[in-house]
Amino acid sequence: MRLTVYARVVDPLADVLDVSRVSGTVLAHVRAHAPWGLDLAPAAGAACHAVTAGTLWLEIEGRPSLQLMTGDVVVLPTGTRHALVSEPGVPVRAYDAVAKEQLMTDDGDLQIPGPGAGVRFICAAFSYDHEVAHPLLSLLPDVVHVPADEIGDGSAVQTTLRLLAGELGKRHMGARAAVDRLIDVLFIHVVRAWALSVGDADAASWLRGLRDPVVASSLALLHARPEVPWTLEELASEVHVSRATLARRFTELVGESPMSYLTRWRMDVAARLLRDSEVSVGAVAHRVGYSSEYAFSRAFSRHRGRPPGGYRRAFRAAS
Repeated sequence: MRLTVYARVVDPLADVLDVSRVSGTVLAHVRAHAPWGLDLAPAAGAACHAVTAGTLWLEIEGRPSLQLMTGDVVVLPTGTRHALVSEPGVPVRAYDAVAKEQLMTDDGDLQIPGPGAGVRFICAAFSYDHEVAHPLLSLLPDVVHVPADEIGDGSAVQTTLRLLAGELGKRHMGARAAVDRLIDVLFIHVVRAWALSVGDADAASWLRGLRDPVVASSLALLHARPEVPWTLEELASEVHVSRATLARRFTELVGESPMSYLTRWRMDVAARLLRDSEVSVGAVAHRVGYSSEYAFSRAFSRHRGRPPGGYRRAFRAAS
């Protein structure tokens, strides 16, 4: 079986971001002068902070304080409670509606006065669909730190950050739309930079697998054609390695077998179709590789905790 001709360029990372509905929004453009400290409550999605000038510290209970320099970006994928401070040990105040009302300027910046050194940084939040349990976010560490001095001034992260800071500072017409799009682009570049930095790490990672040519080609095939009744032997033939080699490399790098990954991806695609379209359950089953609606319903129930029809009704009722 040869299925290497595609109708589109396959990008597994883009596929996962799309199916997970990752979307960002800027919460504040902060201009602060020491001493200052903000306590940020736990969030349902991911938190992101990018330093555009100066330096600050990130504090998370049970972890050493982390200094963030100009150009550094940090993402907290699980939105854990944390504090941003001018230096470790400084008292903090809650970052809440009261703080915003008291500190927000007419230009929309959050300004914290003080006699000490100044810093400018961006606070953003990313929402994603918790019903889609793809390993993208679960494989990221609690803190994803992309230091400016390690990726270089001309990197995509730094270029995007400069564009973002410019839009926030000048308030051109259309700036809000530009900012929302740029923050999504920043997230992609941060994840990409982190994935490249952990390529030789010991822990298995779906993103780590994208660095291996054989595994990346396998992932692209599974993403491009989830409806194909793939077997390990057929997939190995497509990427020109033995069945044993593919099984070993895929499992070592990704953390699960190719067929287990395929099942998970099929369920993620099916969940998106059930949420976002009027396609019948039978048609959804066919699109993700099941000839039997009954078999698809059983598989979907195992992964999502309810049958496809019930999942669709519950999602729409919640919406």
